[in-house]
Amino acid sequence: MNAARFIVRGTVQGVWFRGATRERALELGLDGIAKNLADGSVEVLAIGAPESIALLERWLWQGPPHADVEHVAREDLDEIPVSPGFHTA
Repeated sequence: MNAARFIVRGTVQGVWFRGATRERALELGLDGIAKNLADGSVEVLAIGAPESIALLERWLWQGPPHADVEHVAREDLDEIPVSPGFHTA
């Protein structure tokens, strides 16, 4: 299993970004979490197959219909302590 941390910037809060990310991540069989950060960005932690993480990363650049994504930063990690499933916070 691989793990990655994404920081998504732009208009990504108040547009159902976390909920849509959760739906997409579950479709891809990923575990993790999506949460709002104080600076207006969204942090996404994902664990799963490298191909699924890559597909999620591509999707994060688009996001749900009302999002306006300006930048997605990725950091590959050794492991992330999250519960099974994909959650929002």
